[in-house]
Amino acid sequence: DNLLVPKLRFGEFKDEWNENKFKNLITLNRGSSPRPIQNYITKDIKGINWIKIGDIAESEKYVTKTEEKITIEGSKKSRPVKIGEIILSNSMSYGKAYILKIDGCIHDGWFVLRNFEKTFNKDYLCFLLNSEIIQKQYRSLAAGGVVSNISSELVNSVIMKYPSKKEQEKIANFLSLLDQKIEMQNKKIETLKIYKTGLIKQILNSSKNFKSKKLQTICKNLLSNITLSDIENDTGTYKIYGATGIIGNISNYMVDNTYISIIKDGAGVGKSFICESFSSFLSTLIGLIPQDCTVEYLKIILENINFYKYIVGSSIPHIYFKDFKNEIVKIIPYEEQLKISKIFNTINLKINLSEQKLKILQKMKKSLLQQMFI
Repeated sequence: DNLLVPKLRFGEFKDEWNENKFKNLITLNRGSSPRPIQNYITKDIKGINWIKIGDIAESEKYVTKTEEKITIEGSKKSRPVKIGEIILSNSMSYGKAYILKIDGCIHDGWFVLRNFEKTFNKDYLCFLLNSEIIQKQYRSLAAGGVVSNISSELVNSVIMKYPSKKEQEKIANFLSLLDQKIEMQNKKIETLKIYKTGLIKQILNSSKNFKSKKLQTICKNLLSNITLSDIENDTGTYKIYGATGIIGNISNYMVDNTYISIIKDGAGVGKSFICESFSSFLSTLIGLIPQDCTVEYLKIILENINFYKYIVGSSIPHIYFKDFKNEIVKIIPYEEQLKISKIFNTINLKINLSEQKLKILQKMKKSLLQQMFI
């Protein structure tokens, strides 16, 4: 029962796994920055790729491009890295490992991992480092402090558990296939959204039979004073909406029409979604009831408003209806709105189903990373 084996593994492998500290298996080198960095940033095509954490999405596996380059002189005061090497972030989204598909230089917010080839398959090592098994160790070892970065001492003390390179290769190939499916699903969602945006612009620009109206004339602004504390102990029958959708229930409803909520502040500001009748919403949202159009057509209009120009506040971005209520929008005949609404309901359904499938794949990967590693 105490054998060092994972919960889930390929049937042909029976051997117990190995265990050792990170520092005994991998050489860890920290990046460095030429200072002041702004003196070394260059637009010269011969410049060296300056790899920053913001250049890579957390869900990605590879570093393929950078926003900035540094001079050759700057690179002499930094840490050069090569295609195929693994780098590990030690600040911000710390503990995330990526494989390089470009040469470049890294600052001190990165480590580069070297001399591991004798023990580890590269792809397997990347999956292991990004697994919750290792992430838990980072959090546990850093317990007691406000963790915004991880030190080389902390990383070097992490316990690594691993099988033979042959089993590592099989695990890595299997998980890479799952990653490909996730990537394809992401691209499918992105393509559907691009198609939807293009179709909206085409419809609004091609319609000859429209009226230009101010936004405030085609919808009614609803005011909400509901806060999270209002629903903490309430299990009423009416739904309540927050920035993530339905977040609870309340005893008394506020709206008896289908309406639209727009996120008013924080992450996702300006994003809108359709809410059901007989519901309420938090004061962090703006509620709008359509007066001269369908709710679906109002959502199409809102998706084409550039809310960024109405954002105020530097720490927490805000938008207010009073600032964008005079936006001029195109209103086409009601019959055309119904046809368009039907088309977009179909596209939205495809997007929602694709996003659900993506969540299932991501959940599956998370579960496998927990069961196939120890």
